[in-house]
Amino acid sequence: MPRPSSPILSTDLIADSAIALVDAGKPFGVNALARQLGVTPSSLYNHVEGRDAIVELMRGRLAVQSEIAVPEGLEWDAVVEYVVRSQRAMFAAHPLVLPLLVGKPVTDVTVLGYYEALAEALLSAGFPDDDVLVIVAVLDAFALGSGLDLSAPPEVWHADPASALGRLVSRGEPGRERADRAFDLGVELLLASLRARLATEEAALSNGAATA
Repeated sequence: MPRPSSPILSTDLIADSAIALVDAGKPFGVNALARQLGVTPSSLYNHVEGRDAIVELMRGRLAVQSEIAVPEGLEWDAVVEYVVRSQRAMFAAHPLVLPLLVGKPVTDVTVLGYYEALAEALLSAGFPDDDVLVIVAVLDAFALGSGLDLSAPPEVWHADPASALGRLVSRGEPGRERADRAFDLGVELLLASLRARLATEEAALSNGAATA
């Protein structure tokens, strides 16, 4: 039986090829992806609705490959740390994909799943509804920035050696070591701030109940 003249398309193959195309720094689009796959654009449209749908396939594929699934039974702060660390690792592996992802609404069920787990953990801990979505956005921005930081040059600041910044740079850790330390400190500060905020909220509720 002769082999097919073009690859048998699937959403996973489309997503993987799109990720590889962007990771290589090549222009991304339906036509470019079709050429990469050796098929016609119309063949792609039999599987996806268009460019935005391909981007969302990429988002979901990255989450699946990164195996981001919040374990059950974790305390809220452990859920926060798990999601932030998992996202950072995922984003760091594909920094060129990030601009595509942040420009589109999240609809992939796998990705929405870990955001849902994060929101549920914060709500269950006692954070007010009005705060939770903002906290999720803050954590998201931190993970995105920290992921991109891993693709920064070893020396981020070229400052005058006689300046305060220049002196600190000369004594500081370069590259990945600096990025990892910055990320760990950021996680520590975020969690400390969230714990303090939650304690303040609980104290306010307790005082309100006592005076009622």
